[in-house]
Amino acid sequence: MSEKRDLTLDRDEESLRRRDPSKAHKIDSALVKAIVGLLLIAIGAILVWLPPSEKAVGAGSSRFGDWSANLLSNSTPVPAKRNVILMVSDGMGPTSLSLTRSFRQYVDKLPYNDILNLDKHFIGHSRTRSTSSLITDSAAGATAFSCAKKSYNGAIAVLDDDSACGTVLEGAKLNGYLTGLVVRTSITDATPAAFAAHAQDRSMQDLIAEHELGIGHPLGRSVDLLMGGGLCHFLPNSHKQGCRHDDRDLVQYAKENGWRVAMALEELKQEREHHGANQTLPALALFAPTDMPWEIDHSAPSLADMTQEALALMGSASDETDQSFFMLIEGSRIDHAGHSNDPSSQVREVLAYDEAFKIAVEFAKSRGDTVVISTSDHETGGLTAGRQTTKEYPEYVWYPEVLANVDHSTHYLANELAVRASQDKKDVEEFIEQVLEPSLGFDLNKHEKKRIKKHAHSAQDVLADIVSTHAHVGWTTHGHTAVDVNVYAYGADELRGSNENTDIGKFLVDYLGVDLEFVTEKISGIRNKQ
Repeated sequence: MSEKRDLTLDRDEESLRRRDPSKAHKIDSALVKAIVGLLLIAIGAILVWLPPSEKAVGAGSSRFGDWSANLLSNSTPVPAKRNVILMVSDGMGPTSLSLTRSFRQYVDKLPYNDILNLDKHFIGHSRTRSTSSLITDSAAGATAFSCAKKSYNGAIAVLDDDSACGTVLEGAKLNGYLTGLVVRTSITDATPAAFAAHAQDRSMQDLIAEHELGIGHPLGRSVDLLMGGGLCHFLPNSHKQGCRHDDRDLVQYAKENGWRVAMALEELKQEREHHGANQTLPALALFAPTDMPWEIDHSAPSLADMTQEALALMGSASDETDQSFFMLIEGSRIDHAGHSNDPSSQVREVLAYDEAFKIAVEFAKSRGDTVVISTSDHETGGLTAGRQTTKEYPEYVWYPEVLANVDHSTHYLANELAVRASQDKKDVEEFIEQVLEPSLGFDLNKHEKKRIKKHAHSAQDVLADIVSTHAHVGWTTHGHTAVDVNVYAYGADELRGSNENTDIGKFLVDYLGVDLEFVTEKISGIRNKQ
């Protein structure tokens, strides 16, 4: 196991050691006794002073100090390892859960009181604003988690003055942790980027890819597992799948610098089974040129599959090396379904995330050394489970069966329609009758067919609106909203209640035992502009 770095060595003591090495042992002993004594006195005084309501887990500003109290309790042993699984349901608001819960009850013929895996672990909510707006974006939202500080929309682990802020992942790596990022969008997208890279704008994905591999990063490589889409940002612009602005081949760089590179999940699994988990890391697993396909489009691997393999890999590597681990898992495309106002895709993405959360919690329960935290960076789409479709006073209904009958994303169907329209206009009518209506699961009226034909080359918005109208599902925007988002957890009751999004980051800092000020000093001067 990598030795945990001492980030708090007292300078005066070190100076005295240099002057008289023979006194080092005596100083060590006296210093430890003094510190322990002071800590016990301070903790005792706090516990006596606090009223009973404040002593409860999650109460007020004391909630992140419970680990010190646990040290004094024989009934609450502190595990030797402290693994963290942070899950981010990008763009998922409370209505996403309500919609998906009812959808699942309908599809699986479950009773009205059946709930999702996430529901069983609901502990609070999070307020999401950034420094530049009441409505955050994913970059500022993720920076609040990774740096425990607010920043402006677009910021990737940098603050309002564009200075880089140390992240919990970087701090965990300095403390000897294994680290991983698992997403279904590009691995260089805002959420994963904010944990392992520093950029003044989220669009600087070429730079982000370099930082994630440790290129140009003062700490070197901080990530052991990169899993998701986004291959194109690791390939030169001369490559047919490359989208970089330069001719750097980061895949080749990774291979030459000890990374195991996999282009399929099964490939990564075989590496782990053949070489052992520790010898498989660091691993770069990129399964798509950009974002991974939607779950509703029968994408493989699913988020659940990716979570299962990532935990098998990190868990085994942790056991082999006796190192703890920190891992981010993102349900990335919930957000994209919200931006697209596509309710059929939304519920499938949330179900996939819910299954991944279940896998993470079962993993944590089986070990006893792992906490799981799930929250969103923001809500997307202004989703409503109910919609007025007539001028008359509306009925109190929405129809999950409409979403259940749709078998592809509106993006997939719109792309297929555009191909047909570019070949022969006569094919559009045939496509509507033979492909589109069967895929939607309902007959289109004349007005709807006319709208689709008019926008045959770019019909995604039209198709999503038609599906939403039939299901009586509403949207207020194609962007984000300022809605508070839910917090779910296993083993992290300190987050119970109402939180700022930075409180998630503060919990991670305390639980992982990282010193972000030290990390920030170490990375000062990092190039954060492409």
